[in-house]
Amino acid sequence: MKVTALGEVEPRPRRVAVGTFDGVHLGHREVIAGNDTVLTFDPHPLAVVAPAAAPKLLTTLARKAELVAELGVQELAVIPFDEGFAAFSAQRFIDDVLVGALGATHVSVGENFRFGHRAQGDPDLLRADRRFQTRVVPLLEVDGEVVSSSHVRGLVLAGDVEDAARFLGGAFAIDGEVVHGDERGRTLGFPTANLVPADGYVAPGHGVYACRAVTAAGAVHPAAVNVGVRPQFETGRGELIEAFLLDFEGDLYGTVLRLEFLRRLRGERRFESVDALVEQMGRDVLQARSVAG
Repeated sequence: MKVTALGEVEPRPRRVAVGTFDGVHLGHREVIAGNDTVLTFDPHPLAVVAPAAAPKLLTTLARKAELVAELGVQELAVIPFDEGFAAFSAQRFIDDVLVGALGATHVSVGENFRFGHRAQGDPDLLRADRRFQTRVVPLLEVDGEVVSSSHVRGLVLAGDVEDAARFLGGAFAIDGEVVHGDERGRTLGFPTANLVPADGYVAPGHGVYACRAVTAAGAVHPAAVNVGVRPQFETGRGELIEAFLLDFEGDLYGTVLRLEFLRRLRGERRFESVDALVEQMGRDVLQARSVAG
């Protein structure tokens, strides 16, 4: 799949799905289905027009592109969203972007999609334009719950990664560079690969998780992962993601590691002693193997 900035797209007839698509969840996939092009925005529009209201994101642009590509889309067109673009009227968005730049013959959006300056454009405005056909996709429900990025964010932040996966269509994942930590895990017998949560992106609530870890070389390992601040020790560090990869030997420093969160095993807590912590870590590893192995 080709990823193209809006100003560099080549003219051709397109079937275009339009949206922010953070998380590329099951509802987004309904909007994207049957289209050859996805049009999205980077950064998230709220980060420009109302920064205080901007949500933490589920996916980076690179991860979004990967998920969209898995749906068989030919091209991801990206609008570099800035104050200038935020000033576009809804009609100018239709004229200059959908018709002018993309040559849209079909446009697909979710029923709650809004666009243009002060979000004045809506699906009815798209339907009224006869230069393309408009498909408006109703909000998707799973087991009586509406699938939305905000709902998925809430589930991930609460540590409910299993429910989040039901709405996402797959495990919530984080990619990050492995950095040096205190190397305390190594002294306890559980050497960990440490990731620092990226600013502006969602991380699961503090606790211990069973994960699937994917190295930059493509190797897959079960992993017991702690997200939090390590209350057993006074480290002075902020939030950290510590992954103990089962059946792995080697050096991951400086490489990118993907963690796919499968199940929350327990909350993060302080133990009566380091020995009690190590004993619990052993149980965590056994559980992680049973879930992710």
